[in-house]
Amino acid sequence: MRHTVYLLSATVILLLSGCTGNEAVPANATQTGIATGAIAGSVIGYNSGHHRGTNAALGALAGAAVGGLVGNAVDESNPEPVETGGWHE
Repeated sequence: MRHTVYLLSATVILLLSGCTGNEAVPANATQTGIATGAIAGSVIGYNSGHHRGTNAALGALAGAAVGGLVGNAVDESNPEPVETGGWHE
């Protein structure tokens, strides 16, 4: 059962990470970091200790905070997108 949870969690994280790109929203690493961190933190929290629900909630909060900070740093370091193509006057 534990291996199934790990495999499912890894699959969800990979799928969520693949749903982002510069063509949709140029500065979205913060949102991706929050979502990925919350999922990873809740899985880690759920699988550690005896209070699974509480640990999952606390892990999700901590993961979202860390993921948001890392994603924000990535967004800040990326250059602004330059529009290319089309007609320019």
